[in-house]
Amino acid sequence: MPREKGQKYQCIECGFIASTWSGKCPSCGSWGSLDGVNDEKRTGGGWTDIISAPVAVDGVKAPERLPSGLNELDRVLGGGWVESSVVLIAGEPGIGKSTLLLQACGRMAVAGNRVLYISGEESLSQVALRARRLGAVSANLMIAAGTVVDDLLSDEAAQTDLVVLDSVQAFSAKDLPGYPGTPSQVRAVALRAVDLAKGGNVPVVLVGHINKEGLIAGPKLLEHMVDAVLVFSGENISAYRMLRAVKNRFGATDEVGIFEMKEKGLFPVADPSRLYWSGIDQAIPGVAMTVTLEGSRPFVAEVQALTSSTPYPYPRRTGRGFENGRLDLMLAVLERRCGLEMASMDVYVNVAGGLSIKGPHADLALCLSVASAVRDKPLLQDCCCIGEIGLAGEVRPVPRTSLRVREAKRLGFRHVLLSGKEEEEFPAGMEVHAVSTLAEALKVMGI
Repeated sequence: MPREKGQKYQCIECGFIASTWSGKCPSCGSWGSLDGVNDEKRTGGGWTDIISAPVAVDGVKAPERLPSGLNELDRVLGGGWVESSVVLIAGEPGIGKSTLLLQACGRMAVAGNRVLYISGEESLSQVALRARRLGAVSANLMIAAGTVVDDLLSDEAAQTDLVVLDSVQAFSAKDLPGYPGTPSQVRAVALRAVDLAKGGNVPVVLVGHINKEGLIAGPKLLEHMVDAVLVFSGENISAYRMLRAVKNRFGATDEVGIFEMKEKGLFPVADPSRLYWSGIDQAIPGVAMTVTLEGSRPFVAEVQALTSSTPYPYPRRTGRGFENGRLDLMLAVLERRCGLEMASMDVYVNVAGGLSIKGPHADLALCLSVASAVRDKPLLQDCCCIGEIGLAGEVRPVPRTSLRVREAKRLGFRHVLLSGKEEEEFPAGMEVHAVSTLAEALKVMGI
């Protein structure tokens, strides 16, 4: 089929515009990413706050926040939905995206807010059935079903306090060819949502799917168009779910919300530290405790190590919850700076509960757990280990140590092992063991 004269093609990954189609984007090198661009008409309320003359920043009214009714969701958002914002929530199929949003819509409706939930994948009866199961029934909660976004985002939608589109891949725009979910349709649907949000001062939430590569399906441009991108994740075999922000124009991106999936929906986890700590009183070789941070939330993590002799010339080094490169570095420091012979041993390291630790703040706990397993001696009981290990074997301080120590004390720990260079004040009742090197830490721990 001959292509139209004057047709433009845009890369769905980087936004590059080309005059001719090719299989590979000349700008970013992505294959099969060039898609035809039409002169779309922007529909919706229009952007009412765009003016030509500049104004002083102190004369512009700051946008208000609307609580979602779920504290964990508000924590990740930065305090609630921001008016005129567009938020994209993505996650694996069946992880609970629709459940989370329908619960939030129900609680907001009970609080007196008018909410519109639009489903492109379920019928009205299916949405109503799930709403009754979750207890999200209110006269202020309106539901709609369909696939043509121009008909669904009517003037009535601009009069509500929140609009949810579930999901962006299920809708299509009237004036564009192609099936729902194609890059051009996803871009057009997102554009309609942005127009509604900016023109009507209404927060709009888009639900997005995750593809087989683990990326948010649709054009990368979609993530640039929205104000916040939240990722809802969790293991199918676990009842716990985590909500993280990978982009947030109105808040931090290092916060995490933790939910537990139950029969009546998703419920916030009151004490996240209990999820990753067994609370075993018996001293066991190869087990060390540390405190990790997710945003402003401290978690007590249990680091487990197991060593065994191997008949093979190349011993195995396996870590779950740690990067393998970090594990190799710490093992090299233990062998070179502390004299531990591990050349003929397999080493297995695990963070209990499936927690993944990023950053060097758990280096001290990792090294001590391995040393305890090699020498088959338990560490000092009721002790939490916090510190970064350098290649010279020195113990370095880590950020926000006092917050970590307070969390350890709350959970009943009586000792804390950390760097001697820490300058923060610690709560009374904790016995602080300050060390300068990893070899000194091994002596304090009695191994």
